[in-house]
Amino acid sequence: MATFPLQETLIEPQFVRPGSFQHFAADQFPSIHPIHWLHSHFAVGGWSPLQRLSGMLTAHMTQIAPHNGFTWHPHRGLEIYTWVLEGTLHHEDTTGGKGDIGAGELQRMFSGDYVEHMEMNYTDDPVRVIQIWYIADRQHRGLHPHYQQIGREQLPARQIGDAAVYSLVGDNSPMEQHMTGRLTATTVPAGGSTTLEAPRADEDLFVYVTDGVGEANYEGAVSSVGQYDVMLATPDALPATLSAAEEPLHYLSFYLPSFLS
Repeated sequence: MATFPLQETLIEPQFVRPGSFQHFAADQFPSIHPIHWLHSHFAVGGWSPLQRLSGMLTAHMTQIAPHNGFTWHPHRGLEIYTWVLEGTLHHEDTTGGKGDIGAGELQRMFSGDYVEHMEMNYTDDPVRVIQIWYIADRQHRGLHPHYQQIGREQLPARQIGDAAVYSLVGDNSPMEQHMTGRLTATTVPAGGSTTLEAPRADEDLFVYVTDGVGEANYEGAVSSVGQYDVMLATPDALPATLSAAEEPLHYLSFYLPSFLS
């Protein structure tokens, strides 16, 4: 089984500037189109300047054209989460896990020492997902691979300002985890605003905007926010306000063991 140092951070030198809150436009990260049916935007991993954040190997958007996808392939030592943004993704793996994952559903596959799976778009419409790979915490070595899928209605939700915030991983979510970190999904309605929840003392925050257009206001400095933008924050960051324009703003917040210090 391949092993990796846990909680390691790899960031391109000089990419992250000193400061408690930083905002990066989507075009500062690579978008790739390696084959006719696949488009991906890599916020973490791949050719991104954020190579790895505290055991998170990748966070990327993948769009799969109709009647295409990833045929059987292996993984080991990973906890992989898939958050479907639009369309329907079909999953099968060698544990017997099998099913269709629709928009607003979250899937987790723990690979254990070895698992094979496939991810296919059998429909006539594109599928767009955010996929996140973590190195599984070492204490789970030897645990058999397994699969879990839950719908948005099963996720704990709370209101912050005008926004609905769903706990995907951690914070009383029914989703199991074999990695260290928390993950939330936030929807800010059109014309609404919310306050970005700061990380805890032992965490840093990585935010990935999945859909919509809006503004970020931090200490009076206002910047435009769009799809696949990234924001980073430390525990001492002052509250940042995110607002949506004429359509809802959606983003994922990854609270990870400190990676900016």
